[in-house]
Amino acid sequence: MSSFVLGGHASWRRTALAAALSVGLAGVAMAQSNASGVIFGQVQANAGSSIRLENVDTGLNREIAVDQNGRYRAASLPVGKYKVTLVKDGVAVEARNNVSVQVGTGIDVSFGGTTAAASAQNLEGVSVIASALPAIDVSSMDSRTVLTSEQLEKVPVARNVTAAALLAPGVVLGDSRYGNVGSFGGASAAENQYYINGYSVTNSLTGIGLAQLPFDAIDQQQVLTGGYGAEYGRSTGGVVNIITKRGTNEWKAGAAAYWIPEALRSAPRNIIQPSDNSLYQYRHDNTSWSTEYGAYLGGALVKDKLFIYATADLLKQNGQIVAAGPDKAGNSSVNYYDLKTTRWLAKVDWNITDNHIVEFTGFSDKSNENDQIYDYNYGTHNSGAKRGTIDLKNYDGGAGATPGGEYYIGKYTGYVTDNLTVSALYGTSKSDHVQDPASNGGGACPYVTGSYVSGGTVFNPPKCYLVGTVLAPGAKDKTHGGRLDIEYRLGSHDLRVGLDDQTLESYSGTAYEADQRYSYAKAPASLTVPSRHLVFPAGTVNLVDYRVFRAAANVKVEQEAQYIEDHWQFADNWLAYMGLRNEQFSNFNGGGEIYAKQRHQLAPRLGLSWDVFGDSTFKVYANAGRYHLAVPSNVAIRGASASIYSSQYGTFTGIDATGKPIGFVPYGDKVYLNAEDGTTPDPRTVAAKGLGAYYQDEYILGFDKTLGTDWTFGGKVIYRDLKNIIDDMCDTRPFEKYATRNNIDMSNAVLNGCYLFNPGKGNNFLVDMTGNGDFREFKLTKDDLGFPDLKRKYLALDMYLEHRFTDQWFGKLEYVLSHSFGNSEGLLKSDIGQRDPSVTQDWDAPELMVGANGPLPNDRRHQIKAYGWYELNQEWLFGANVLVNSGRPKNCIGVTPDDPINYGEAYFYCDGHYNSRGSEGRTPWTYQLDLSAQWKPAFANHQLAFTADIFNVFNQQEVLSRQDLGETAPGTKDPVYNRPISFQAPRYIRFGVKYDFSL
Repeated sequence: MSSFVLGGHASWRRTALAAALSVGLAGVAMAQSNASGVIFGQVQANAGSSIRLENVDTGLNREIAVDQNGRYRAASLPVGKYKVTLVKDGVAVEARNNVSVQVGTGIDVSFGGTTAAASAQNLEGVSVIASALPAIDVSSMDSRTVLTSEQLEKVPVARNVTAAALLAPGVVLGDSRYGNVGSFGGASAAENQYYINGYSVTNSLTGIGLAQLPFDAIDQQQVLTGGYGAEYGRSTGGVVNIITKRGTNEWKAGAAAYWIPEALRSAPRNIIQPSDNSLYQYRHDNTSWSTEYGAYLGGALVKDKLFIYATADLLKQNGQIVAAGPDKAGNSSVNYYDLKTTRWLAKVDWNITDNHIVEFTGFSDKSNENDQIYDYNYGTHNSGAKRGTIDLKNYDGGAGATPGGEYYIGKYTGYVTDNLTVSALYGTSKSDHVQDPASNGGGACPYVTGSYVSGGTVFNPPKCYLVGTVLAPGAKDKTHGGRLDIEYRLGSHDLRVGLDDQTLESYSGTAYEADQRYSYAKAPASLTVPSRHLVFPAGTVNLVDYRVFRAAANVKVEQEAQYIEDHWQFADNWLAYMGLRNEQFSNFNGGGEIYAKQRHQLAPRLGLSWDVFGDSTFKVYANAGRYHLAVPSNVAIRGASASIYSSQYGTFTGIDATGKPIGFVPYGDKVYLNAEDGTTPDPRTVAAKGLGAYYQDEYILGFDKTLGTDWTFGGKVIYRDLKNIIDDMCDTRPFEKYATRNNIDMSNAVLNGCYLFNPGKGNNFLVDMTGNGDFREFKLTKDDLGFPDLKRKYLALDMYLEHRFTDQWFGKLEYVLSHSFGNSEGLLKSDIGQRDPSVTQDWDAPELMVGANGPLPNDRRHQIKAYGWYELNQEWLFGANVLVNSGRPKNCIGVTPDDPINYGEAYFYCDGHYNSRGSEGRTPWTYQLDLSAQWKPAFANHQLAFTADIFNVFNQQEVLSRQDLGETAPGTKDPVYNRPISFQAPRYIRFGVKYDFSL
C-alpha cells in the first residue's frame, strides 16, 4: 500500500489553524506547564472516530474523541516520539509514525480520505515519518527556538546551557564580569528565568546565571526571547526551559569522555596598558587542561509503567592565572587552581494509568575549587614564595556565588477527561557557598591599599591578603515553590488557569578580609581632609583610613502569581490569544520584615495568528504583552538589613608584615558611611511608599513561510519598552530642599544613606523626624528628585532561513539587526561591571545621569548566526557553527570639576565636557567559526563515536569588553582607560569518545 503524504489533501482540511484552534490549541508558547507539547489535527470522516496516541518509548496511551467538526487536540503530552492512529468504529484505519512532540509546541497530524486505509491490515504500510508533517507551527505567536539533544550533539557548542542558548536569535554574551551568562533582547543578564523540568533554577540571590545539569541529560532546550504566554513571568529578558531525558521501555546505557588538552589550546592575549603601551597583565601562560567523564543508565523497571533514568558527570580543570601586577617588576601573584565539578541527575517516571502520570527529578550541581596563591615576578615570569590558599565551594571568585546545589522536583499530570487536564508541580533546592582564604600565617590578613612615604621614597605596604573582600561564612541559598495548572476545552475556546508561587531565601553578604581595610596615603600639603573637616598636626607625613565593612543577612523574596488565558478560534484561519497574569512580590529584610511589596501587578498578554493559505505553509502573527520582575534578594543585604561601614582616619609609626599599621593613633571621629552603623533600618523607610514593580511592554509582528518542501524562511520585528524599574537613590538633597520649602525642622531627622525608588517619577518617602518612630511623609515630585525619565528601548528585525534535515544536511541562518538604547541597562551596570542588581550606581544622584542616554552595553547592532551539519554517511558527520557580532558601545566615564556627590570617577564627563553614552565608538566586530567531526565506525555498529571539535578555528581574539573609566580628575587621563577586560576565548580543541548501547 502506498504511504499517505500530508499536504496532498488541502481541499478537505480547511486549515491547520482551524484544527488547532477550534479545539483550543494556542500559541504564545502554549508551554503546557513548561514541560510538554500538543498534537492536534482534523479528520475528514469523523463520525464515531477517535485518535489514539502512543508514546513509542514509554507505551503511554491516550485516546481522544474527534469532535463534530472533525477536529481533535491532545494537550500536555510529555515530549518524545508518538504513533498517532485514526480509529473508526473501534478499528485502526490509518496511522502516522515518528511524530515528534517538542516542548511548548503544537504539531498538526491530520487524516484525509480513509478509503485506501480502511482495508489496511498492516498499519506500518500507511505510516508517515515526522518530516512529512508541516514545518510551521501555525498556532504559535512567540519568539522561540527549540534545540533537541540530537541537534546539540551534531553542532559544535561548548557543553553548557548558555552556549546552547547563544544559538537563538537576539541572545548575546553578557559582560565577562558576570560569568558565563547571556543577555536576551537587550535586557541585562540578570533579567532571565531558567527552568529544568518546570522548576526555576535561576540564581535565587541575584538572578545572574543558573544551576547546570549534566549536559547530555538535556533532551530539549527551549529558548524564548519574547512573546511568551501568561504562564511565564518574572522575566524581562528571556526564558530558557530545559526538559531532561527519561527512561524508556528499552534499557540503554552509555559512557563518554571529553578532553581539552593544554597543548592544543592557544595562548590568550596579554593585556596591554593603552596609556603607555606597557604590559599590564601577562596571560600567555594562562592555559589549562580540562577533562569530563560521564555515564548514564535508563530503562523500564516495569514495562509501560515505571521508568528510571540516571546520569552523572565529573568535570576537572586545572591551570594557572597570572594576576596583573601593580609593580611590573614584581609584587604580583599567580593562582594555580584545581577545579572539580560533579553533576548528577536521576529521574523516575510512573505511568500510574494512561490518565495519571507522576514524575520525580533530582539533580545536583556542585563545584569545589582549590587555589594555591604564589608570588609572581613579572621580570622573570616565574613564581616565588607561596602566599596562601583559597578554598571555594559553589563560588566563582570572579563572578560571585553560583547557584549550584541540589534540586528535587515532583510533578503530577492528570488527563481527567478529554477536555480537562490538571498538572501540579512542587520543587525545592539548597546550595551552600564558601570562599575561605588562608594566608601562610594561617589566618586572614587585612585588606591593604595605597602607598606611604618614608625617607622621601614612596613604598607600597606589605600585602599578604589574598582576596580583599570575601563572602560571608555560612552563605547559602534555598528555594521552594509549586504551581498548579488546569486546562479545559470549551467549544472553540481553550481555557487555562494556574497558580505559580516560589520563595527564595538566602543568607549572604560580604566583608573585608580580616574585617579590616587600611588605605595608606601621603598627607596632603594642606594637611586637611575637607570632606571630613579634619586638619592634621604640622609634620604629619602619612595618613591611613581604617575601615570596617560587614554586611550579611538572611533575606527572602516571596513571589506569587495567578494567571488565566484563552485560546479562541474566531474564524477558520484565525486564532486569538488572551491572557492575564497577576503578580505579587514581597521582599523581606534580615529581620524578617517586609520592606518592599507589590500587589496586583497585572500583565495582559494578547496574540493573533493567521494561517494565510490554510495549509500551514504561510503564517502571519502578532503579539503584545507586559512582563514584570521582582526586586532581587541581594538588595536587602545592605540596603534593608543591618550592616557596618565605618571609617576612621589616623596616623601611624610603622607597618607590620601583614600590612597593618603599627602605632595607630585615631584622628577625628569615626564616621559611618551611608548611615551603615550596624542597626537595621526601619523597613518603612527603606523604599518609597507604593513602590511600583519593574515591568516592560513588548510587541512582536512576524511571519513564517515555507519554500517548497525543504526550506522555511521568516522574519519578525520586536519592540521592547522598559516602563518602570526599581533602583536606589543615595542623595539627601531633595529631602533637605523639601524641608526648607515646607518649613520642616530636620535637626533630629534620620535619613538613610540610600532609598529604593522608581526612577524618573515622583516618589513618596517616610522619614523618621526624631529617631523615635515619628514619621512624616515627604511627597517628592519628579522635579524635586531631579532625575530624567527612565528609558530603555529595544528594536530588532530578525530574519532567518532554515533547511530542514533532508538530503543528508540541516542548516539555519539567522540575521538580527537590533538597537538597544536608553539611559539604564536595567538591573545591572555593565559599564563598570557592577554586580549589584537593582542597586546600581546609575540612579544614586541626578548628576550621574547627565549624558547617560545612548546605546546600552548589550547593544550589538548586527548579529549573524549560522549552524548546521552534514551526514556524509552512517559513519561520518560534520558540523559547523558561525557567530558574527558587531561591537559593544564604548564610553568615557570621568570626574566633573565640582563632583557634587563625591563619587569620583562616575560621570559621563571627560575632556572638559559631558559625553553622551556610547560616543567613544565601539569595540571591534567579532567573528568565530567552530567546526566538528564525528566518526561512528561500522565495526561497532555505529554505537561508538569519536568526536573532535575545533572552537574559534582562526583564533580570533578581539576585545569583548574594556575599561570605560576615562579620567581620575578633570583633564587627568586614567591610565586604565580603554584597557581590555576580556577577549574572545582562544582557539581550543575538544576530543571526545562516547559509547551507547542497549542492554
